[in-house]
Amino acid sequence: MDSGASSPEKQDKENLVGITSQHLGVCGWILFFLSVLLMIITFPVSIWMCLKIIKEYERAVVFRLGRIQADKAKGPGLILILPCIDVFVKVDLRTFTCNIPPQEILTRDSVTTQVDGVVYYRIYSAVSAVANVNNVHQATFLLAQTTLRNILGTWTLSQILAGREEIAQNIQTLLDEATEVWGIQVARVEIKDVRIPVQLQRSMAAEAEATREARARVLAAEGELNASKSLKSASMVLAESPIALQLRYLQTLTTVATEKNSTIVFPLPMNILEGIGGIPNNNHKKDPNRA
Repeated sequence: MDSGASSPEKQDKENLVGITSQHLGVCGWILFFLSVLLMIITFPVSIWMCLKIIKEYERAVVFRLGRIQADKAKGPGLILILPCIDVFVKVDLRTFTCNIPPQEILTRDSVTTQVDGVVYYRIYSAVSAVANVNNVHQATFLLAQTTLRNILGTWTLSQILAGREEIAQNIQTLLDEATEVWGIQVARVEIKDVRIPVQLQRSMAAEAEATREARARVLAAEGELNASKSLKSASMVLAESPIALQLRYLQTLTTVATEKNSTIVFPLPMNILEGIGGIPNNNHKKDPNRA
């Protein structure tokens, strides 16, 4: 590991507001010894007041005469709090959920929409969360709302509907950078719902329906073109063999007969009709000769 790189504890220490390397001073040490003496005099009653239990998922930031003790918070387990001069603040290190209420946003293409989301974050530095911001949860909540509005204002409605994951990733990156000095780590950001006006929904539905109808007509036209090409090829094959046309007629008649229809309309070729009609004409021509 690079020795020149500063540790997270040192960075937190440098980012803290109002923390200096000064010691307690003469008055501070006097008060310290008086507090220890008071604890010894009132022992064992004082021990129950001075020992505090910090849970596994908590940390305690101890202030002694108004100054933060140590570079990092204490805990978990038992910690000793001196009477009169020590004050401690518990910080929960578990993951918190921040529900962003629906935000009315004007997109880049001038469409009004409402978007809500959820942010998952945790405190990784209890000292920074206590010393650098008044209310870390409220500050994170307000920052998440502002970041959501600012990000979505630069996107169009179609981009918002299609790129939720990318939007969430951008919001998470910006929030993580902004809340780093507060000791906050943003774990995940999700866009829950995108609400658009009812009139716009109808317009989008009509546009989608028109697009589908246009595609259906194009596909039908392409199908007709392919069918006409296939019929042309079939007619050329049938023209070479007249018997094949007769067999095709018989096959069509068989197919129609299987459907149990009471009436069957079956077309006959013109040459067959001419042949059938030519027999009486020939007989009519022969009759005068016989006469």
